[in-house]
Order: sequence, then structure tokens, then C-alpha cells
Amino acid sequence: MTSFKSDLLNILSARGYIHQMTDGGALDALAASSIVPGYVGFDATAPSLHVGNLVSIMLLRRLQQAGHKPVVLMGGGTTRIGDPTGRDESRKMLSDETIESNIASIRTAFERFLTFGDGPTDAVMVNNHDWLGKLGYIELLQEVGTHFTVNRMLSFDSVKLRLDREQPMTFLEFNYMILQGYDFRHLYKEMGVRLQMGGSDQWGNIVNGVELTRRMDSREVFGLTTPLITRSDGQKMGKSVSGAVWLNEASLPSFDYWQFWRNVDDRDVGKFLRLFTDLPLDEIARLEALEGSEINAAKVALANAATALCRGEEAALAAAETARKTFEEGGAGEDLPSLTVSGGSIALAEALTQLGLVASKGEAKRLIKGGGARVDGEQIKDEAATVTLSGGQVRISAGKKLHGVLIGS
Repeated sequence: MTSFKSDLLNILSARGYIHQMTDGGALDALAASSIVPGYVGFDATAPSLHVGNLVSIMLLRRLQQAGHKPVVLMGGGTTRIGDPTGRDESRKMLSDETIESNIASIRTAFERFLTFGDGPTDAVMVNNHDWLGKLGYIELLQEVGTHFTVNRMLSFDSVKLRLDREQPMTFLEFNYMILQGYDFRHLYKEMGVRLQMGGSDQWGNIVNGVELTRRMDSREVFGLTTPLITRSDGQKMGKSVSGAVWLNEASLPSFDYWQFWRNVDDRDVGKFLRLFTDLPLDEIARLEALEGSEINAAKVALANAATALCRGEEAALAAAETARKTFEEGGAGEDLPSLTVSGGSIALAEALTQLGLVASKGEAKRLIKGGGARVDGEQIKDEAATVTLSGGQVRISAGKKLHGVLIGS
């Protein structure tokens, strides 16, 4: 492992965040001698970010922990265009009101991970619509367009992959990389931002901003990317069997968030503890060395720490207690998803769907037929089965890991 002068790069290196850097030596020297404002950009396409965005959020947290200034850039402007990176089709357009509402909702999650304020190392959130929305088209072409060549832009993976698959890319999307580069230059001029961070798929866009700032202002700014974070089972981070793992409580209950971390592959435990928790590295080394059934203790530690960061200590404790009651005692647990049933009965397939344990009734019936559905621990294989309640509670299970509660009214 490379040793650096700055706390920032030592922390990022030790925890596995560094993939590529532009002039790492100069960045290291800058971070060792002064406060570095650094940013990551996030588009506001939904009311919540998801676990796939979490490594970038943790980059900003590590930046602040090392004594530097995190800048959260919300893409109020670029959301109106859509980043073509990794996409086969154009993003649907959102209204101004929806974008603003999404940004307000997303900010609540960031407030869990970062300390906002007016101090030199306090985090700030800015919206690129504030400057992109005022740009004149001729002005943009004259000032910025001359620093980009179509030859270079066509060589970027985000463009090449779309064209190779013969998927259309609009001229609107083609401009995304220009605006992202302009963002970096604007943040440098207005706020002294010297560092942009992001996932490895953003390398080309980040380098654009580094080069644009050098050409227009004759100043060196820096880029840093993380490795592509995937799970050992090959799935993308941020996805689970029941959909996206959202960061906001309104989009995903805390118990489901806790369960996502509790159910990670054994091979991912150490990596995820380093990336997504603040546990000390020596404690992580101890946990990831556990073998056999003891690795479950490490998974619980991961779930507790990751949930406490995102949802708060109280939510993490409640989720852990619900899991203990559900799996160890066979009880229901207060934090499980619940559904109040009127009329005394409900079809099992309907119950599974309404509890959110499956995505559709068709999936529910296939689960039942395959023997994956249980009612109070009893396996049910009749697709037309009905669950009868007499005022109490009934626990419904989809497989071994997803559970809910039916409550009689």
C-alpha cells in the first residue's frame, strides 16, 4: 500500500477508495499543506439517492474527516439533460418542480453523513442550475466549446458504447460532458474548489474539467476516481432482489436497509466495512478474518454500522432487534413491513405483493408454487391459498430473508 504525506490520501488508500488520480503527487502535497475544497456531483432524478451512490457520499465524508471541505454539487441543471454514461436510452425529462423537490429530499440524507455550516471545513450544497441556467448559448460556444473537440468526445466510453449498440444519443446528451467540465471550472473560480471525485465511469468527464480549467485559467485542479464497486455475486451496488436500496427512509424502511447489509456475500464483508463504515481498520481486520458461521457477526456489525450512519443509531438498533426476534425467536418484530387486513382474510399472493416482499402477483404465485412462501413458519404451496386472521398478527415470509406482518382489524 502506497504511503502518502497527506491524511486524506492515506485514508482513501487504506480503505480502498483510490482507482485513478490526476497528478497524485501534487494533490498529496496540496492536501498535506492546506484545506482542499473537493466536490462530487449528483443528479436529482429521484427523491432519494441509493446505495450505488454511497461510495461517492463516503468520499465526501472522508474528505471532511481528513480536515478538508466537502462540496455537494446537485445537478439541478444537468438533470435536465441526463448523463449518458452507462445508459442505452435517453433519460425522461422532469419538471422544474420535481427536480427542486428531489434536491430537498436528497439533502436530508447528506445531513446524516456530513456536517454542514459556514466553517472552513463545513460542507456546503450547491446547485449547478444557478449558473448553467444563466448561460447564453453563444457565450457557451465561444468560451467553452473551443476547448472541446468532437474527435475526443466521440472517443469517450459513454458515447462509444451508445453508438456501438446503435442506440440513439441526442445532441442534448452529447453536451452533458461539456457542462460537467464547465461545472468544475466554475466551482474553482467561485469557491476555490481544487478536486473533483467520482466513480471510475466518470474519469473522462472529470479529466475534461481538469483540462478546461487549466486551459481557461492556467491553474491546476485535480481528479480522483474510485474503483467500480460491485458485489462478489456480480450484481451492481444499489440493487437488491426487491429493487433499489434507497438511502431515504421514505423510500425504503430502515429494516430493509439493514437487511441489505446483513445479507451481503461473505467475500464482500471486509471491503464493505472499509468503504461504508467508520469502524477502525484493526477491528475490520478482525471481523473479516472470522470464518464459517462466525462471519455472521461481521455482517451484523456491518449492518449496524452502515444503518447507523444512514438512518441513525436508533434505527439501526431497532432493525437489529427486529431481526433478532424474527430469526432467533420466530416472532414478528416491530420494524417489519406490515399490512392491516380488513374482512378477516386475504389471498397469500396478494399479501406478499402488498407487503412489498415480491414485485408482482405473478412473482408471488411462482414463489408459492416453488415452496418459498411461509405463513407463521409453515410452508404453503397452494397458489390460491388464503390467510385468515382473527384479530391478531400473522408473519408472512418470502424465502429465508424477507418477512412481513399481517394485522387483523
